[in-house]
Amino acid sequence: MELDLDITFGAIAPFMSDPTIEEIWINSPERIFIARAGKSELTNLLLTSEEVRNIVERALMWGGRRLDLSHPFVDARLPDGSRLHVAIPEITAQHWAVNIRKHLMRSMSLNDLVNRRVMSPQIGKALTYSVQAGLNILVSGGTQAGKTTLLNALAGAIPRTERLVTIEEVFELSPQLPDVVQLQTRSANLQGEGEIPLRRLIKESLRMRPSRIIVGEVREAEALDLLIALNSGLPGMGTLHANSPRDAIIKLQTLPLLAGENISHKFIAPTVASAIDLIVHVSLDSQGFRRIKEVAALTGRYENDRAEVETLWLWNGNEYERGIGAPPHPDKFMAIGAPLTQWWSG
Repeated sequence: MELDLDITFGAIAPFMSDPTIEEIWINSPERIFIARAGKSELTNLLLTSEEVRNIVERALMWGGRRLDLSHPFVDARLPDGSRLHVAIPEITAQHWAVNIRKHLMRSMSLNDLVNRRVMSPQIGKALTYSVQAGLNILVSGGTQAGKTTLLNALAGAIPRTERLVTIEEVFELSPQLPDVVQLQTRSANLQGEGEIPLRRLIKESLRMRPSRIIVGEVREAEALDLLIALNSGLPGMGTLHANSPRDAIIKLQTLPLLAGENISHKFIAPTVASAIDLIVHVSLDSQGFRRIKEVAALTGRYENDRAEVETLWLWNGNEYERGIGAPPHPDKFMAIGAPLTQWWSG
């Protein structure tokens, strides 16, 4: 059964059906915003508090999530791939805060993103071969920079003979592969029991015979479980909020410390250096244009408890400049018949 926008979203249905609108958020019934091309606009739509609640309640019927005083936050996926987030008083000061993020480009391939100038054809080919070769890739960037869209496109380059397991807080990825298992976290029930966090899902995924795993977003101590899985030879990918590839590595070395006092930087640094191969950093510029800003590689070396990162390509504002970095694991590219001299030079 498909989502009926008019019935579910009522007065904001026109915003949901408008393909140019990326996100809708309600700060109060009288202040409703939308985003187009990365820029926010205040609409002239006025609702009542009851209308806002009715919209949320109808939308949550599809997500299988609940919202009440004991669970004042909710994060849910809608059937069209949009992501709904709601916070209610007393977490918010007075009104329900509602965000609906629409994934307009969620089903695009790497070639589609090349055609939209998100990256150069050379980078598109490099990333395609990197995925096929089984490199471990981390996508970094800020909010709304396009991390999930790029991760979904990278997943589309996975060989169709592989078995993929995805792990997410809320279902957002839509990999078009024949052998896929998608896992999603679960909140605790009214008795405070039954919660299933990302860490548990990553551990369970390793028992499901994956050829590759994808973690939708690394936020906390699950970074440790992901690193351990990748360091065991299982290829994988994921996203991380960060301002640059180097910041992403610093964060990836810090988050595992949340797993317990027995985890140290001296253990994490070499683990990160050997587990991650590429970092693809995406950004949203002042004009609302999303682009890969930098592609960097980890050399496998580390110094002063810090994994070494080298730039492969960097956007200078007009074009991509080739950095000093070398593609990691050339043997893996040769194994899939992708000689580096044909597509990585320049």
